[in-house]
Amino acid sequence: MRTITSSGGKVETVTVRRTESSDAHAINSLISPATVALFGRVNVINLLEKANLAVTLSNAKNEVLAHAAFSDHPIGDIVDQACWEPFLHDNYSAEKYTPLNTLFLHLFVAQPIFSIGSAKEIVRTVFNAITELQYICLVTPTSRCLERALVKIFEPMKSLKDPGPQCSAFVCHRHNYCPRLHVRRARVEDHDDLTHIFAEQTKALTGFYGPYFLAELIEAQDDENHAAVCENEGTAVGFISVSGDINLKLLNECFELGPFNGLYKPSPEDLTETAPEPEGERTTGDTNTISPQGSTGEDVDQTKVFDQGGVTEIPSEVSEPGDIQACAAEPKVSEVTLEPRVSVTPNAFCIQLFVIYKNFEMRSVDFLPNIFKLFPDRDFCIISVPKLAPEFPLLQSFLRVVPHHTSSLPQELYIFHRSGLLKTFVVSLAVSADRPAVCNMVKRLSLHESLLEDLDMFYQAHRDMDGTPLQAFVAQVQNQLVGIVIIRNEEDIDYIRANYNIENFIYFSHHRYEEHGQLCHFALNPIFQHYAKHFLKEVLRLAHKSCLYYPIYPSYHNQKNSCAHYLTSVLNCMVPVRPRRQIVYPLEELGINAPSKQITKDQVPYALNHINRKLTMEPKVTINARIVVVGASDTGLAFLEVLAFCPHLRFNNMTLISTHGFPGYYTNEKMRFLSTSHGSSDRDHAQMSLRSWINVVTGKMVPCPTGVDGSHLPPKSQLPAQPRRRYTGPVPSNLFTLNDHHDCVTAYQWLLNNFVELKGNAIVYGNTIDVYTCVETLLCLDVQGYRIHLVHLPTTEGSSCSASSCFSNPTVEKAMKKALEKSGVHVHHNCLLAQMNDGQNPEPITSLSFTSDSQPLRLECSVFMNLSSKGVDYDAFKTINDACLVYDGRLVIDTTFHTNDSTIRAAGPLTKFARRYHADQWSHSSFNSREVGQELAAALLPFFDPTLEPAVNSPADLDRLIPIYTQAKIQGGRLPGGYSYLHATKPEQRPSAVHPVEGREILTGRIETGNYFHLHLNQYDLVETITCLSLKPFPVSNYLCLYGKHELLLNRLCSRYDEGLVHDLYRQLSQKKYVFKILFPVSVCSYFREKWCLAIYHDRFADFEQEMHQIMESTKVQDHNDVSISELVQRMVDEKLDIIEEPNVFLKKVFETSGGLASLKTSTLNYLRYNRYHLTMYAQPGLL
Repeated sequence: MRTITSSGGKVETVTVRRTESSDAHAINSLISPATVALFGRVNVINLLEKANLAVTLSNAKNEVLAHAAFSDHPIGDIVDQACWEPFLHDNYSAEKYTPLNTLFLHLFVAQPIFSIGSAKEIVRTVFNAITELQYICLVTPTSRCLERALVKIFEPMKSLKDPGPQCSAFVCHRHNYCPRLHVRRARVEDHDDLTHIFAEQTKALTGFYGPYFLAELIEAQDDENHAAVCENEGTAVGFISVSGDINLKLLNECFELGPFNGLYKPSPEDLTETAPEPEGERTTGDTNTISPQGSTGEDVDQTKVFDQGGVTEIPSEVSEPGDIQACAAEPKVSEVTLEPRVSVTPNAFCIQLFVIYKNFEMRSVDFLPNIFKLFPDRDFCIISVPKLAPEFPLLQSFLRVVPHHTSSLPQELYIFHRSGLLKTFVVSLAVSADRPAVCNMVKRLSLHESLLEDLDMFYQAHRDMDGTPLQAFVAQVQNQLVGIVIIRNEEDIDYIRANYNIENFIYFSHHRYEEHGQLCHFALNPIFQHYAKHFLKEVLRLAHKSCLYYPIYPSYHNQKNSCAHYLTSVLNCMVPVRPRRQIVYPLEELGINAPSKQITKDQVPYALNHINRKLTMEPKVTINARIVVVGASDTGLAFLEVLAFCPHLRFNNMTLISTHGFPGYYTNEKMRFLSTSHGSSDRDHAQMSLRSWINVVTGKMVPCPTGVDGSHLPPKSQLPAQPRRRYTGPVPSNLFTLNDHHDCVTAYQWLLNNFVELKGNAIVYGNTIDVYTCVETLLCLDVQGYRIHLVHLPTTEGSSCSASSCFSNPTVEKAMKKALEKSGVHVHHNCLLAQMNDGQNPEPITSLSFTSDSQPLRLECSVFMNLSSKGVDYDAFKTINDACLVYDGRLVIDTTFHTNDSTIRAAGPLTKFARRYHADQWSHSSFNSREVGQELAAALLPFFDPTLEPAVNSPADLDRLIPIYTQAKIQGGRLPGGYSYLHATKPEQRPSAVHPVEGREILTGRIETGNYFHLHLNQYDLVETITCLSLKPFPVSNYLCLYGKHELLLNRLCSRYDEGLVHDLYRQLSQKKYVFKILFPVSVCSYFREKWCLAIYHDRFADFEQEMHQIMESTKVQDHNDVSISELVQRMVDEKLDIIEEPNVFLKKVFETSGGLASLKTSTLNYLRYNRYHLTMYAQPGLL
């Protein structure tokens, strides 16, 4: 919080924040004729979309007092945005102004009485927020004087020509508002000033270093140990201690330091010759000295990334960030290139202790030039920080080093090369002379051939093979090439808009089609990684783009950048974009009213990442806390998805531990032995590319061996979310216990090779729905029904996996019984497995013996599919038990997912609520697993997200109530008889074979005709259960949208059903049936495939419903003391309001007269208009 003073002496507490689109109306109200004369006519929304930085100054009431927008080019058409630098250099004394250190003011407005104070506060904040910024320029076509507030902070630029250009140019310098801090050697006299800075950390530091650690640290300075302070107006405001004594052996064991020569110096006596470069090829510097690291945007050989010691070609001494010395001379063709080998001489020093006042922390980088002077023979500065420590501004200039997977250090390592101090980072259009340098820089990239092919096409025709315009840009430092970006026009932007939520980040209508680009290739030397966003910002400016998109294709698709599992540096600059759920359109019925083929076409799925001009100056919050998720279940993946898709957060240490790694994909539908919860499909996984953001460890959670240091589970862990079917003892080769995709693929391959074409029986054992999907898969593999034996376990009272309860619908059970009989499958009930091979060696299994309530059963067996009830994996139980976590049949948690260990949370079917809740009938297994995972993420995010505040002062009895989730519990799969099955129901305590009494049933079709459709509506006429059993495929995602909807929303479903107008929810009326003797047939059309209901399936319909509720809540009834409609309804229910008319008629009349109906109609039309590209089948005003 800061304060400003008005011209009348009024003091106001203010906050400077980034501008939001909701501020546009208030900003418009502050625009005066003088503002228009200076900045021209301004479309505020468009300006906010295109500005690199927009800030708003607001008071405690969140009222807008002032606003300023800044961009990386001058206003209007004074000069082309890509050419402003030579324009200023030629016409004004502005030779030091570069795109790296300059921004342009595009708009400033303020309340008149606060204009001067607001302008100064905004400028101070902007300089403080952007460390590289030195100049804020105002270039305006008018020659009028600036308004009083701007005159106070801007001064005219000195013109070099007379007459000069037809514009006025002004500049504001950093040193007037946020000067660079003076850094000097620390002295003992600084102790008292520094004590106040260390106040918060004194206790911890005293315990570690002793009570006089600071004085001793200052006094102990020598050639290897130094201390420095930074001053503001003669007072020490920051302290840093550096040392050249580093345990490099330990660091190399724990971190991937190979690309940096292990932080050792190259040994001159070990130089080896390489072949000279071919004659005639021009080299811009020795580009072998700068090679991209594995995190630079493409897949890289991690074992050889840097040419040994090559980075020392950049000058090793930089006295000041602005002091630019010449690079190593450009080698002649006849010279040899030297590749040094690693020596044992350290090439790094470390920051031991660093602290600075919060008000000056953005100027922490002022320390770096000084401390590099203290170690002139070392090129790297490193710092280690605890994993749980928030990333402070100094680290934003450093590069995080990837730790080894075996590292046990509870710290993160960051590294900075002295060449990163150079400010001559120049981005320009690539020219043909750059090709040799580019080739040398990217030669170790696995996809370098693709990059060079696209570069050659740019050189030849500026277009790719499809005729799409290409652009290539290179980054140079001291005339040495350090990076390259290749982009193409995004020709598929309509598909992207329709299939991805890019409108969470941009107003689409304010960006022209040609302003969208696709990032094809990105490579940047890691030394300059802190310039990555600036690199992209310059590409946007020079290419006249406003948005860039970076698609990542899954590894199983043959695409140029199929590298979804590589975390590239460019992803750290971009934001992941969520895919949108798509409507499954009845295209034939819609005809010409169907959406464009550009939107509905079936493309290879990919994950989308995005950056725009606004995001180039918006930093992310880095979280290094180690988060380990055990189990790749729906719960675990939903949890990781929420964290990974937080656009302003970057989680560096998310790890998924799964027995078979990340869930795979099915190349053949005949591999689907198990049922599905419809949580995430293969396409969903491809469109999210979670493997770009998480580390995947293939393995099991096991207890730590005796004597191994460290906790059983890392901080902030989530324990297994999914029970598993298990078999103890040596596993016979023909026994398959199916739990996941990997097990299914293994079983599929074995069956093809060892069973399908041979003789013998398949025994399928269990009571769950999985036994039916497994039987159907065997039948689809052309296994004769008489060879399949389905064996059900004995039914136990209250069991959720008994044969009679897995469908919760007697009609479906009857259909399965008939289908199994027709297929010739043998079914055995109430049988419990007793022996394999009559108690002899079970390898392989040749027979199985079961006990039953009648006579024992013995079956010959060639393959045994074990799908009995799931339990807890023994290793998981052992680990839980050894970690001293409370286990009571399941892992015990409270209502906020806590176990008895504060660092371990748990969720999913493996868990149960503590007995103190007296809710044994409820557990996470009763609910939608994805919803549970999302709620777990929501519970953890306040600990990491600074924009969220943890709940404080919660009611004392809140923890006594268990949470109840609302999303449907879903089952589905392919069942015997060729049926497609879907069952979505309200979470309940126990699956029940009988539907609740409350409510009513909507049932059409029969199992014999393969069109069974059943809806259960509760007492409030909301859809509570959906059951579909069909011989034809149906749009599952569409039908799931029906859950929770009121029957009135479904086109008055109940009244139409009662009137006999809905004979079949799949097909409304037969083609030959006539209504009221009108002599034309009713078209054959599925009731839920008609045009009217497609809007309900839209992914933004829930937002539209919420808007409708808000309109209803906000509508005031003037004739009844301005109460809202909901309050009026409550009065009617409480019989506090006497009315003569029917309640529905009365409410309709009141709603119309209050203006609510008009607002409702307007909002509906806006919804249809805004989503027109999806909802083309709806008529709109002006179209008829």
